[in-house]
Amino acid sequence: MPARRPVRRTAVAAAAVALLAVSAAGCGDSGGLRGAGATPTAISPAKLWPDLRPASSPAWPYDEGSAETVKDITVPGDDIHKVDPVAVVQAEIGSDPADYGSAGAYHDTATRMRKCRARGGGAGCSLLKPYYRDLTGDGRDELTVGFRLYPTNQTALRVYTVEGHRLVRVLDDDDAIIGVELAGRTVIVRSPAGISGYEYRTTWAWDPQRKAMVFFQDEFLRIGRGHRTRRPIPVGTPSASASASASSVSASSASASAGAR
Repeated sequence: MPARRPVRRTAVAAAAVALLAVSAAGCGDSGGLRGAGATPTAISPAKLWPDLRPASSPAWPYDEGSAETVKDITVPGDDIHKVDPVAVVQAEIGSDPADYGSAGAYHDTATRMRKCRARGGGAGCSLLKPYYRDLTGDGRDELTVGFRLYPTNQTALRVYTVEGHRLVRVLDDDDAIIGVELAGRTVIVRSPAGISGYEYRTTWAWDPQRKAMVFFQDEFLRIGRGHRTRRPIPVGTPSASASASASSVSASSASASAGAR
C-alpha cells in the first residue's frame, strides 16, 4: 500500500546505517579513499564501409510533422479552452469525405461523433477526454484530442494550438494505440508490436522552426516476457511508428533533434 512505503523505507535506511556502523567499528575503517580497480579500456566506434555512397532520400516515409489551419473554427479571445473539441473533430470529418464518408475507412466515426454532446461525452461518442498542456513553451495550453477511428482498431491523435487568432493542428497521427503520455513538451505514443512482450514507443516533440510537433524518436522496447506470435496484431493503415517497425531499433528525426526540447 502507498501509505506504508515511507515506513518501510525508513526501516531499511535505519538498518543500513546500523550495519555500516558495526562494520566500521569491527574493521577499523579510517574512511580513506580506495581504488575501484582497473578501468576498462574505451573502444571507439568502428565506422563501416567508409566509401559507401550516402543515401539521398529517406528509406521509410516518416511523417516529420506539419501544421495546418483548421477552417470554420473560431477561437474566442484566443483561449483554446473555449474551443469545443467536438466541433473540431466534426470539422475534420466534414473536410475529409474520402476517409470519413460512407465508403471511407473510418465511415463509422462520423456516425458516432453525431452522438456526442457539446464538448464531448454521451453514449456511443467516439471522442476521448481532451487534455490541455503547454507543449510549445509559449506559456499557453495546447489542446490534445483523441478519437476512435471506427470500425478499425485505430485511434486518431491530434494536437492543436492557437496562432494568429486561428486554430492550428500541429500533430496529426493515426495509430493502433495502447497508451499516450504527455512528458514536458513531448507526446509519447505506445503501440502494440507483432511480438508479444514488446511495444513501440513513438515520441513527438515541438519544433519551433517548423512550428509543429515533429517525429523525434521511435523505439522498439521489451516490456515483459513473451513469445513470437504467429500472426501480428492488426494495425490498419500504416503510421509513423508502424512504418519504422522494420528497423526494430531506436531512431531519431534529424529535423527535430536541434530544437525539439
